[in-house]
Amino acid sequence: MDQQKIVERSTWLDARKKLLAKEKEFTRLRDQLSQERRELPWVKVEENYVFDGPDGKKTLGDLFDSRGQLVI
Repeated sequence: MDQQKIVERSTWLDARKKLLAKEKEFTRLRDQLSQERRELPWVKVEENYVFDGPDGKKTLGDLFDSRGQLVI
């Protein structure tokens, strides 16, 4: 394992500020990508999927139980 460099606080602070700027940019890009994902159009599910559950077989519609979203 490589030994980490030991530097003066001012050198560390400069490096930390540069890293923080990169972290903020990454966060902005991740937020933008997440927004684009949420804005993707939906597709109507026309297959009749059937799932085995504790109460027997259920269709996708049964799992949604008249709700607009299914959280798993």
